[in-house]
Amino acid sequence: METEESHLQPCRSTRLHSPAYVALLRAGPRLRPLQQAHAHLVVAGAHRTRSLLTKLITLTLSAGSMSYARELFLTVPEPDPFLLNSLITFSSKTGFPNDALFFYCRMVVSNLPPSNYSFTSVIKSCADLSVLSIGRCVHAQALAHGYCSDCFVQSALVAFYCKCGDLVTAREVFDQMPVKSIVAWNSLISGYEQNGYAKEALEVFDAMRCLSMEPDSATFVGVLSACAQLGDLGLGSWIHECVVRNGYELNVVLGTSLINMYARCGDVDKAREVFDSMKEKNVIAWTAMVSAYGTNGHGGSAMELFRQMKAYGPRPNKVTFVAVLTACAHAGLVHEGRQAFWSMKEDYALEPKTEHYVCMVDMLGRAGLLSEAYSFVRDSIPGNLPPPAVWTAMLGACKMHKDLDLGVRVAEHLLETEPDNPGHYVMLSNIYALAGMTDRVQLIRNLMIHRGLKKQVGYSTIEVDGRTYMFSMGDKCHPETGQIYEFLDELMSKCREKGYTAVGDSLMHELEGEERDHALSVTNAVPFGAVS
Repeated sequence: METEESHLQPCRSTRLHSPAYVALLRAGPRLRPLQQAHAHLVVAGAHRTRSLLTKLITLTLSAGSMSYARELFLTVPEPDPFLLNSLITFSSKTGFPNDALFFYCRMVVSNLPPSNYSFTSVIKSCADLSVLSIGRCVHAQALAHGYCSDCFVQSALVAFYCKCGDLVTAREVFDQMPVKSIVAWNSLISGYEQNGYAKEALEVFDAMRCLSMEPDSATFVGVLSACAQLGDLGLGSWIHECVVRNGYELNVVLGTSLINMYARCGDVDKAREVFDSMKEKNVIAWTAMVSAYGTNGHGGSAMELFRQMKAYGPRPNKVTFVAVLTACAHAGLVHEGRQAFWSMKEDYALEPKTEHYVCMVDMLGRAGLLSEAYSFVRDSIPGNLPPPAVWTAMLGACKMHKDLDLGVRVAEHLLETEPDNPGHYVMLSNIYALAGMTDRVQLIRNLMIHRGLKKQVGYSTIEVDGRTYMFSMGDKCHPETGQIYEFLDELMSKCREKGYTAVGDSLMHELEGEERDHALSVTNAVPFGAVS
Protein backbone atom coordinates (compact mmCIF):
# COMPACT_ATOMS: atom_id res chain seq x y z
CA MET A 1 0.00 0.00 0.00
CA GLU A 2 2.89 2.32 0.83
CA THR A 3 4.56 1.63 -2.51
CA GLU A 4 1.40 2.34 -4.43
CA GLU A 5 0.93 5.66 -2.63
CA SER A 6 4.45 6.78 -3.42
CA HIS A 7 3.98 5.80 -7.02
CA LEU A 8 0.85 7.93 -7.30
CA GLN A 9 2.44 10.99 -5.65
CA PRO A 10 3.92 12.54 -8.85
CA CYS A 11 0.53 12.32 -10.53
CA ARG A 12 -1.11 14.18 -7.66
CA SER A 13 1.64 16.82 -7.88
CA THR A 14 1.24 17.41 -11.58
CA ARG A 15 -2.52 17.77 -11.20
CA LEU A 16 -1.83 20.77 -8.95
CA HIS A 17 -0.21 22.63 -11.87
CA SER A 18 -1.53 23.99 -15.14
CA PRO A 19 -0.87 22.06 -18.37
CA ALA A 20 1.59 24.76 -19.42
CA TYR A 21 3.61 24.36 -16.20
CA VAL A 22 3.56 20.58 -16.59
CA ALA A 23 4.91 20.99 -20.14
CA LEU A 24 7.83 22.99 -18.75
CA LEU A 25 8.54 20.33 -16.13
CA ARG A 26 8.55 17.63 -18.78
CA ALA A 27 10.89 19.66 -20.98
CA GLY A 28 13.40 19.90 -18.14
CA PRO A 29 16.83 21.55 -18.59
CA ARG A 30 16.97 20.78 -22.33
CA LEU A 31 17.06 23.72 -24.67
CA ARG A 32 15.12 22.36 -27.67
CA PRO A 33 12.16 21.01 -25.62
CA LEU A 34 12.12 24.29 -23.65
CA GLN A 35 11.87 26.29 -26.87
CA GLN A 36 8.96 24.06 -27.94
CA ALA A 37 7.29 24.56 -24.55
CA HIS A 38 7.77 28.33 -24.96
CA ALA A 39 6.04 28.15 -28.33
CA HIS A 40 3.09 26.38 -26.68
CA LEU A 41 2.95 29.17 -24.08
CA VAL A 42 2.75 31.76 -26.83
CA VAL A 43 -0.01 29.85 -28.65
CA ALA A 44 -1.95 29.43 -25.41
CA GLY A 45 -1.59 33.13 -24.58
CA ALA A 46 0.31 32.38 -21.36
CA HIS A 47 3.65 33.82 -22.48
CA ARG A 48 3.23 36.92 -20.28
CA THR A 49 2.57 34.96 -17.09
CA ARG A 50 5.40 35.81 -14.68
CA SER A 51 5.46 32.51 -12.81
CA LEU A 52 5.65 30.49 -16.04
CA LEU A 53 8.34 32.75 -17.50
CA THR A 54 10.35 32.53 -14.27
CA LYS A 55 10.27 28.74 -14.42
CA LEU A 56 11.12 28.78 -18.12
CA ILE A 57 14.12 31.07 -17.55
CA THR A 58 15.48 29.08 -14.59
CA LEU A 59 15.26 25.87 -16.64
CA THR A 60 16.95 27.66 -19.55
CA LEU A 61 19.79 28.68 -17.24
CA SER A 62 20.12 25.05 -16.14
CA ALA A 63 20.34 24.14 -19.83
CA GLY A 64 23.29 26.55 -20.13
CA SER A 65 21.82 29.02 -22.63
CA MET A 66 22.53 32.56 -21.42
CA SER A 67 21.51 34.18 -24.70
CA TYR A 68 18.05 32.57 -24.70
CA ALA A 69 17.56 33.37 -21.01
CA ARG A 70 18.44 37.00 -21.74
CA GLU A 71 15.81 37.17 -24.49
CA LEU A 72 13.18 35.63 -22.24
CA PHE A 73 13.99 37.98 -19.38
CA LEU A 74 13.14 41.02 -21.49
CA THR A 75 9.55 39.70 -21.78
CA VAL A 76 9.00 39.37 -18.01
CA PRO A 77 6.69 42.18 -16.89
CA GLU A 78 7.81 42.43 -13.23
CA PRO A 79 10.73 40.12 -12.37
CA ASP A 80 10.89 39.00 -8.74
CA PRO A 81 14.01 38.77 -6.50
CA PHE A 82 14.28 35.00 -6.99
CA LEU A 83 14.54 35.32 -10.77
CA LEU A 84 17.02 38.19 -10.66
CA ASN A 85 19.19 36.46 -8.06
CA SER A 86 19.23 33.33 -10.22
CA LEU A 87 20.23 35.35 -13.29
CA ILE A 88 22.93 37.29 -11.43
CA THR A 89 24.47 34.15 -9.91
CA PHE A 90 24.39 32.19 -13.17
CA SER A 91 25.82 35.08 -15.21
CA SER A 92 28.70 35.54 -12.79
CA LYS A 93 29.54 31.84 -12.59
CA THR A 94 29.43 31.19 -16.32
CA GLY A 95 31.55 34.11 -17.54
CA PHE A 96 28.93 36.75 -18.36
CA PRO A 97 29.95 39.55 -15.96
CA ASN A 98 28.30 42.32 -17.99
CA ASP A 99 24.98 40.49 -17.80
CA ALA A 100 25.38 40.07 -14.05
CA LEU A 101 25.80 43.85 -13.69
CA PHE A 102 22.80 44.46 -15.95
CA PHE A 103 20.54 42.19 -13.89
CA TYR A 104 21.82 43.74 -10.67
CA CYS A 105 21.04 47.24 -11.96
CA ARG A 106 17.54 46.05 -12.83
CA MET A 107 17.19 44.78 -9.27
CA VAL A 108 18.28 48.14 -7.85
CA VAL A 109 15.98 50.11 -10.16
CA SER A 110 13.07 47.83 -9.23
CA ASN A 111 13.84 48.43 -5.53
CA LEU A 112 14.11 44.69 -4.88
CA PRO A 113 16.17 43.42 -1.94
CA PRO A 114 19.47 41.77 -2.96
CA SER A 115 20.85 38.86 -0.96
CA ASN A 116 24.40 38.13 0.14
CA TYR A 117 24.63 35.77 -2.85
CA SER A 118 23.63 38.66 -5.13
CA PHE A 119 26.41 40.84 -3.77
CA THR A 120 28.98 38.05 -3.88
CA SER A 121 28.21 37.36 -7.55
CA VAL A 122 28.09 41.03 -8.57
CA ILE A 123 31.37 41.81 -6.79
CA LYS A 124 33.00 38.84 -8.55
CA SER A 125 31.75 40.21 -11.89
CA CYS A 126 33.23 43.62 -11.06
CA ALA A 127 36.53 41.87 -10.38
CA ASP A 128 36.35 40.01 -13.68
CA LEU A 129 35.81 43.31 -15.49
CA SER A 130 38.28 45.25 -13.28
CA VAL A 131 35.73 48.06 -12.87
CA LEU A 132 36.94 49.62 -9.63
CA SER A 133 34.45 52.53 -9.52
CA ILE A 134 31.40 50.30 -10.03
CA GLY A 135 32.71 47.80 -7.50
CA ARG A 136 33.07 50.53 -4.90
CA CYS A 137 29.44 51.51 -5.45
CA VAL A 138 28.38 47.88 -4.98
CA HIS A 139 30.52 47.75 -1.82
CA ALA A 140 28.69 50.80 -0.46
CA GLN A 141 25.31 49.22 -1.28
CA ALA A 142 26.34 46.01 0.48
CA LEU A 143 27.15 48.04 3.58
CA ALA A 144 23.81 49.86 3.31
CA HIS A 145 21.95 46.54 3.19
CA GLY A 146 23.72 45.24 6.29
CA TYR A 147 26.14 42.77 4.71
CA CYS A 148 29.30 44.47 6.02
CA SER A 149 30.12 41.46 8.21
CA ASP A 150 29.05 38.71 5.83
CA CYS A 151 31.98 36.34 5.28
CA PHE A 152 31.12 35.60 1.65
CA VAL A 153 30.66 39.24 0.71
CA GLN A 154 33.87 40.30 2.48
CA SER A 155 35.89 37.53 0.85
CA ALA A 156 34.56 38.60 -2.54
CA LEU A 157 35.52 42.22 -1.76
CA VAL A 158 39.09 41.24 -0.84
CA ALA A 159 39.44 39.38 -4.14
CA PHE A 160 37.87 42.28 -6.05
CA TYR A 161 40.15 44.99 -4.64
CA CYS A 162 43.21 42.78 -5.16
CA LYS A 163 42.22 42.14 -8.77
CA CYS A 164 41.84 45.89 -9.33
CA GLY A 165 45.20 46.63 -7.69
CA ASP A 166 43.77 48.49 -4.67
CA LEU A 167 45.71 46.51 -2.08
CA VAL A 168 45.24 49.11 0.67
CA THR A 169 41.44 48.75 0.63
CA ALA A 170 41.74 44.98 0.19
CA ARG A 171 43.84 44.81 3.36
CA GLU A 172 41.39 47.08 5.23
CA VAL A 173 38.46 44.80 4.34
CA PHE A 174 40.50 41.73 5.25
CA ASP A 175 41.55 43.14 8.63
CA GLN A 176 37.92 44.00 9.46
CA MET A 177 36.69 40.45 8.86
CA PRO A 178 35.60 38.87 12.17
CA VAL A 179 36.13 35.40 10.68
CA LYS A 180 38.68 35.12 7.89
CA SER A 181 37.88 32.34 5.46
CA ILE A 182 40.51 30.41 3.52
CA VAL A 183 39.18 32.16 0.40
CA ALA A 184 40.00 35.56 1.91
CA TRP A 185 43.50 34.46 2.95
CA ASN A 186 44.19 33.06 -0.52
CA SER A 187 42.82 36.18 -2.23
CA LEU A 188 45.10 38.45 -0.22
CA ILE A 189 48.18 36.26 -0.78
CA SER A 190 47.60 36.02 -4.54
CA GLY A 191 46.66 39.72 -4.67
CA TYR A 192 49.98 40.78 -3.18
CA GLU A 193 51.90 38.33 -5.36
CA GLN A 194 50.17 39.27 -8.62
CA ASN A 195 50.73 42.97 -7.97
CA GLY A 196 54.46 42.49 -7.40
CA TYR A 197 54.50 42.43 -3.58
CA ALA A 198 55.86 38.94 -3.11
CA LYS A 199 57.45 39.74 0.25
CA GLU A 200 54.10 40.93 1.65
CA ALA A 201 52.42 37.80 0.26
CA LEU A 202 54.80 35.62 2.25
CA GLU A 203 54.21 37.74 5.36
CA VAL A 204 50.47 37.06 5.04
CA PHE A 205 51.23 33.35 4.68
CA ASP A 206 53.35 33.47 7.85
CA ALA A 207 50.48 35.16 9.70
CA MET A 208 48.13 32.48 8.42
CA ARG A 209 50.40 29.75 9.76
CA CYS A 210 50.71 31.50 13.14
CA LEU A 211 46.92 31.37 13.47
CA SER A 212 46.99 27.62 12.64
CA MET A 213 44.86 28.23 9.53
CA GLU A 214 45.01 25.14 7.35
CA PRO A 215 46.21 26.04 3.81
CA ASP A 216 44.85 24.43 0.68
CA SER A 217 46.14 23.96 -2.86
CA ALA A 218 45.22 27.52 -3.84
CA THR A 219 47.26 28.83 -0.90
CA PHE A 220 50.29 26.89 -2.04
CA VAL A 221 49.92 28.14 -5.62
CA GLY A 222 49.99 31.78 -4.47
CA VAL A 223 52.92 31.21 -2.10
CA LEU A 224 54.92 29.32 -4.73
CA SER A 225 54.44 32.20 -7.18
CA ALA A 226 55.76 34.59 -4.52
CA CYS A 227 58.74 32.29 -3.91
CA ALA A 228 59.42 32.32 -7.65
CA GLN A 229 59.45 36.13 -7.67
CA LEU A 230 61.87 36.32 -4.76
CA GLY A 231 63.99 33.31 -5.70
CA ASP A 232 63.17 31.79 -2.30
CA LEU A 233 64.11 28.19 -3.03
CA GLY A 234 64.10 27.23 0.65
CA LEU A 235 60.46 28.12 1.30
CA GLY A 236 59.41 26.80 -2.10
CA SER A 237 61.03 23.43 -1.36
CA TRP A 238 59.35 23.39 2.06
CA ILE A 239 55.96 23.95 0.39
CA HIS A 240 56.72 21.06 -1.94
CA GLU A 241 57.51 18.84 1.06
CA CYS A 242 54.21 19.89 2.69
CA VAL A 243 52.32 18.95 -0.46
CA VAL A 244 53.90 15.50 -0.54
CA ARG A 245 53.74 14.90 3.22
CA ASN A 246 50.07 15.85 3.56
CA GLY A 247 48.97 13.92 0.50
CA TYR A 248 47.76 16.86 -1.59
CA GLU A 249 46.91 15.94 -5.14
CA LEU A 250 49.56 17.23 -7.51
CA ASN A 251 47.05 18.64 -9.97
CA VAL A 252 47.96 20.63 -13.05
CA VAL A 253 47.80 24.04 -11.37
CA LEU A 254 49.85 23.07 -8.32
CA GLY A 255 52.33 21.03 -10.34
CA THR A 256 52.87 23.85 -12.83
CA SER A 257 53.42 26.31 -9.97
CA LEU A 258 56.12 24.05 -8.57
CA ILE A 259 57.78 23.77 -11.99
CA ASN A 260 57.79 27.55 -12.38
CA MET A 261 59.16 28.07 -8.87
CA TYR A 262 62.04 25.63 -9.32
CA ALA A 263 62.77 27.06 -12.78
CA ARG A 264 62.89 30.65 -11.50
CA CYS A 265 65.18 29.51 -8.68
CA GLY A 266 67.51 27.71 -11.15
CA ASP A 267 66.82 24.12 -10.07
CA VAL A 268 65.86 22.64 -13.44
CA ASP A 269 66.39 19.03 -12.34
CA LYS A 270 63.87 19.43 -9.54
CA ALA A 271 61.44 21.07 -11.96
CA ARG A 272 61.74 18.05 -14.26
CA GLU A 273 61.21 15.73 -11.30
CA VAL A 274 57.90 17.47 -10.56
CA PHE A 275 56.93 17.36 -14.24
CA ASP A 276 57.58 13.63 -14.48
CA SER A 277 55.58 12.95 -11.30
CA MET A 278 52.44 14.69 -12.57
CA LYS A 279 49.72 12.22 -13.57
CA GLU A 280 47.96 14.78 -15.72
CA LYS A 281 49.89 17.23 -17.90
CA ASN A 282 48.12 19.82 -19.99
CA VAL A 283 49.64 22.26 -22.46
CA ILE A 284 50.42 24.72 -19.64
CA ALA A 285 52.52 22.14 -17.76
CA TRP A 286 54.42 21.11 -20.89
CA THR A 287 55.04 24.75 -21.79
CA ALA A 288 56.26 25.53 -18.26
CA MET A 289 58.83 22.74 -18.47
CA VAL A 290 60.01 23.80 -21.94
CA SER A 291 60.36 27.34 -20.60
CA ALA A 292 62.23 26.09 -17.53
CA TYR A 293 64.87 24.49 -19.76
CA GLY A 294 65.04 27.46 -22.11
CA THR A 295 65.42 30.22 -19.54
CA ASN A 296 68.12 28.29 -17.70
CA GLY A 297 70.27 27.77 -20.79
CA HIS A 298 69.33 24.16 -21.60
CA GLY A 299 68.21 24.80 -25.17
CA GLY A 300 68.88 21.26 -26.34
CA SER A 301 66.74 19.77 -23.57
CA ALA A 302 63.99 22.29 -24.29
CA MET A 303 63.90 21.27 -27.96
CA GLU A 304 63.95 17.56 -27.09
CA LEU A 305 60.98 18.02 -24.75
CA PHE A 306 59.21 20.05 -27.43
CA ARG A 307 59.68 17.18 -29.87
CA GLN A 308 58.19 14.80 -27.29
CA MET A 309 55.29 17.18 -26.79
CA LYS A 310 54.52 17.22 -30.51
CA ALA A 311 54.70 13.43 -30.66
CA TYR A 312 52.94 12.39 -27.43
CA GLY A 313 51.62 15.46 -25.63
CA PRO A 314 48.93 18.08 -26.14
CA ARG A 315 48.84 20.40 -29.11
CA PRO A 316 51.28 23.32 -28.62
CA ASN A 317 49.76 26.78 -28.33
CA LYS A 318 51.14 30.27 -28.89
CA VAL A 319 52.70 30.42 -25.42
CA THR A 320 54.51 27.15 -26.10
CA PHE A 321 56.15 28.66 -29.16
CA VAL A 322 57.24 31.71 -27.14
CA ALA A 323 59.01 29.30 -24.76
CA VAL A 324 60.56 27.37 -27.65
CA LEU A 325 61.80 30.48 -29.47
CA THR A 326 63.19 31.89 -26.22
CA ALA A 327 65.09 28.66 -25.64
CA CYS A 328 66.51 28.83 -29.16
CA ALA A 329 67.55 32.46 -28.66
CA HIS A 330 69.36 31.76 -25.39
CA ALA A 331 71.10 28.68 -26.73
CA GLY A 332 71.99 30.06 -30.17
CA LEU A 333 69.86 27.45 -31.96
CA VAL A 334 69.07 29.64 -34.96
CA HIS A 335 68.20 26.82 -37.37
CA GLU A 336 65.85 25.19 -34.86
CA GLY A 337 64.28 28.56 -34.12
CA ARG A 338 63.58 29.24 -37.77
CA GLN A 339 61.99 25.80 -38.08
CA ALA A 340 59.81 26.36 -35.01
CA PHE A 341 58.61 29.72 -36.29
CA TRP A 342 57.76 28.18 -39.66
CA SER A 343 56.06 25.19 -38.01
CA MET A 344 53.93 27.46 -35.89
CA LYS A 345 52.30 28.95 -38.96
CA GLU A 346 52.35 26.01 -41.35
CA ASP A 347 51.74 23.01 -39.07
CA TYR A 348 49.55 24.53 -36.37
CA ALA A 349 47.91 27.49 -38.16
CA LEU A 350 48.92 29.82 -35.33
CA GLU A 351 49.34 33.46 -36.33
CA PRO A 352 52.49 34.93 -34.73
CA LYS A 353 51.99 37.72 -32.22
CA THR A 354 54.32 40.49 -31.08
CA GLU A 355 56.07 38.23 -28.57
CA HIS A 356 56.97 35.71 -31.28
CA TYR A 357 58.48 38.39 -33.50
CA VAL A 358 60.42 39.73 -30.51
CA CYS A 359 61.84 36.26 -29.87
CA MET A 360 62.87 35.88 -33.50
CA VAL A 361 64.62 39.26 -33.57
CA ASP A 362 66.30 38.48 -30.25
CA MET A 363 67.47 35.10 -31.56
CA LEU A 364 68.88 36.52 -34.79
CA GLY A 365 70.41 39.47 -32.96
CA ARG A 366 72.16 37.34 -30.34
CA ALA A 367 73.62 35.26 -33.17
CA GLY A 368 75.04 38.39 -34.78
CA LEU A 369 72.72 38.22 -37.79
CA LEU A 370 71.80 41.90 -37.57
CA SER A 371 71.07 42.41 -41.26
CA GLU A 372 68.74 39.41 -41.30
CA ALA A 373 67.07 40.61 -38.09
CA TYR A 374 66.53 44.09 -39.52
CA SER A 375 65.14 42.66 -42.76
CA PHE A 376 62.87 40.41 -40.70
CA VAL A 377 61.49 43.45 -38.86
CA ARG A 378 60.86 45.38 -42.06
CA ASP A 379 59.54 42.58 -44.28
CA SER A 380 58.04 39.81 -42.13
CA ILE A 381 55.92 41.71 -39.62
CA PRO A 382 52.46 42.72 -40.87
CA GLY A 383 51.40 46.34 -40.58
CA ASN A 384 53.16 49.59 -41.31
CA LEU A 385 54.70 50.06 -37.84
CA PRO A 386 56.34 47.11 -36.07
CA PRO A 387 55.51 47.08 -32.33
CA PRO A 388 57.96 48.95 -30.04
CA ALA A 389 58.95 45.69 -28.31
CA VAL A 390 60.34 44.39 -31.61
CA TRP A 391 62.44 47.52 -32.12
CA THR A 392 63.64 47.23 -28.51
CA ALA A 393 64.93 43.72 -29.17
CA MET A 394 66.60 44.99 -32.34
CA LEU A 395 68.22 47.86 -30.44
CA GLY A 396 69.55 45.46 -27.82
CA ALA A 397 71.16 43.40 -30.56
CA CYS A 398 72.80 46.51 -32.02
CA LYS A 399 74.22 47.37 -28.61
CA MET A 400 75.46 43.82 -28.06
CA HIS A 401 77.36 43.83 -31.36
CA LYS A 402 78.28 47.54 -31.22
CA ASP A 403 76.60 48.46 -34.51
CA LEU A 404 76.26 52.22 -34.03
CA ASP A 405 74.75 53.18 -37.39
CA LEU A 406 71.98 50.60 -37.27
CA GLY A 407 71.44 51.21 -33.57
CA VAL A 408 70.78 54.91 -34.09
CA ARG A 409 68.29 54.18 -36.87
CA VAL A 410 66.45 51.69 -34.67
CA ALA A 411 66.49 54.07 -31.70
CA GLU A 412 64.87 56.78 -33.82
CA HIS A 413 61.98 54.41 -34.57
CA LEU A 414 61.59 53.70 -30.87
CA LEU A 415 61.66 57.30 -29.72
CA GLU A 416 58.99 58.15 -32.28
CA THR A 417 56.63 55.43 -31.03
CA GLU A 418 57.39 55.58 -27.27
CA PRO A 419 58.87 58.98 -26.39
CA ASP A 420 58.21 58.51 -22.64
CA ASN A 421 60.00 55.17 -22.17
CA PRO A 422 63.26 55.85 -20.30
CA GLY A 423 64.73 52.48 -21.29
CA HIS A 424 65.00 53.55 -24.92
CA TYR A 425 67.00 56.66 -24.01
CA VAL A 426 69.34 54.64 -21.79
CA MET A 427 69.96 52.10 -24.55
CA LEU A 428 70.65 54.82 -27.12
CA SER A 429 72.98 56.54 -24.68
CA ASN A 430 74.86 53.28 -24.19
CA ILE A 431 75.32 52.92 -27.93
CA TYR A 432 76.69 56.46 -28.18
CA ALA A 433 79.01 55.71 -25.25
CA LEU A 434 80.31 52.61 -27.03
CA ALA A 435 81.23 54.81 -29.97
CA GLY A 436 82.89 57.38 -27.71
CA MET A 437 80.37 60.07 -28.65
CA THR A 438 80.23 61.71 -25.23
CA ASP A 439 78.48 64.81 -26.54
CA ARG A 440 75.57 62.67 -27.70
CA VAL A 441 75.56 60.83 -24.34
CA GLN A 442 75.20 64.17 -22.54
CA LEU A 443 72.48 65.24 -24.98
CA ILE A 444 70.43 62.13 -24.20
CA ARG A 445 70.93 62.60 -20.46
CA ASN A 446 69.77 66.20 -20.66
CA LEU A 447 66.74 65.17 -22.71
CA MET A 448 65.78 62.61 -20.06
CA ILE A 449 66.13 65.22 -17.31
CA HIS A 450 64.06 67.72 -19.29
CA ARG A 451 61.28 65.17 -19.75
CA GLY A 452 61.47 63.95 -16.16
CA LEU A 453 62.37 60.38 -17.14
CA LYS A 454 64.20 58.02 -14.80
CA LYS A 455 65.29 54.47 -15.38
CA GLN A 456 63.88 52.02 -12.85
CA VAL A 457 66.57 50.65 -10.56
CA GLY A 458 67.15 46.93 -10.91
CA TYR A 459 67.52 44.56 -8.00
CA SER A 460 68.63 41.02 -7.24
CA THR A 461 67.77 38.57 -4.48
CA ILE A 462 69.80 35.87 -2.78
CA GLU A 463 68.89 33.26 -0.19
CA VAL A 464 71.27 32.76 2.76
CA ASP A 465 70.49 30.46 5.70
CA GLY A 466 66.82 30.24 4.82
CA ARG A 467 66.33 34.03 4.51
CA THR A 468 65.94 35.98 1.29
CA TYR A 469 67.84 39.28 0.92
CA MET A 470 67.23 41.95 -1.70
CA PHE A 471 69.86 44.34 -3.07
CA SER A 472 69.55 47.20 -5.53
CA MET A 473 72.36 48.76 -7.56
CA GLY A 474 74.86 50.52 -5.32
CA ASP A 475 72.93 49.44 -2.22
CA LYS A 476 74.66 50.44 1.04
CA CYS A 477 71.80 49.85 3.47
CA HIS A 478 72.72 46.32 4.56
CA PRO A 479 74.45 46.04 7.98
CA GLU A 480 77.27 44.03 6.38
CA THR A 481 77.89 46.60 3.64
CA GLY A 482 81.50 47.13 4.75
CA GLN A 483 82.38 43.45 4.40
CA ILE A 484 80.53 43.22 1.08
CA TYR A 485 82.44 46.11 -0.50
CA GLU A 486 85.73 44.91 0.98
CA PHE A 487 85.18 41.53 -0.65
CA LEU A 488 84.14 43.21 -3.90
CA ASP A 489 87.28 45.39 -3.90
CA GLU A 490 89.43 42.30 -3.43
CA LEU A 491 87.59 40.47 -6.18
CA MET A 492 87.89 43.37 -8.64
CA SER A 493 91.58 43.74 -7.81
CA LYS A 494 92.21 40.10 -8.67
CA CYS A 495 90.21 40.47 -11.87
CA ARG A 496 92.34 43.44 -12.95
CA GLU A 497 95.49 41.45 -12.23
CA LYS A 498 94.22 38.90 -14.75
CA GLY A 499 93.74 41.61 -17.37
CA TYR A 500 90.08 42.45 -16.81
CA THR A 501 88.95 45.99 -17.62
CA ALA A 502 85.59 47.18 -16.36
CA VAL A 503 83.17 47.92 -19.19
CA GLY A 504 81.53 51.19 -18.33
CA ASP A 505 79.41 51.82 -21.38
CA SER A 506 76.15 50.55 -19.93
CA LEU A 507 75.93 53.08 -17.08
CA MET A 508 75.50 56.30 -19.06
CA HIS A 509 78.86 57.40 -17.61
CA GLU A 510 77.09 58.41 -14.40
CA LEU A 511 79.80 56.79 -12.25
CA GLU A 512 83.54 57.03 -12.55
CA GLY A 513 86.57 54.98 -11.45
CA GLU A 514 86.14 52.62 -8.52
CA GLU A 515 82.47 53.51 -7.97
CA ARG A 516 81.73 52.30 -11.49
CA ASP A 517 83.31 48.93 -10.68
CA HIS A 518 81.01 48.61 -7.69
CA ALA A 519 77.94 49.48 -9.74
CA LEU A 520 78.94 47.10 -12.50
CA SER A 521 78.31 44.23 -10.13
CA VAL A 522 74.67 45.32 -10.72
CA THR A 523 73.91 44.46 -7.09
CA ASN A 524 75.75 43.28 -4.02
CA ALA A 525 73.85 40.04 -3.75
CA VAL A 526 76.60 37.70 -4.94
CA PRO A 527 79.37 39.21 -2.77
CA PHE A 528 77.02 39.05 0.22
CA GLY A 529 76.41 35.38 -0.46
CA ALA A 530 80.15 34.79 -0.65
CA VAL A 531 81.01 36.55 2.64
CA SER A 532 78.10 34.85 4.41
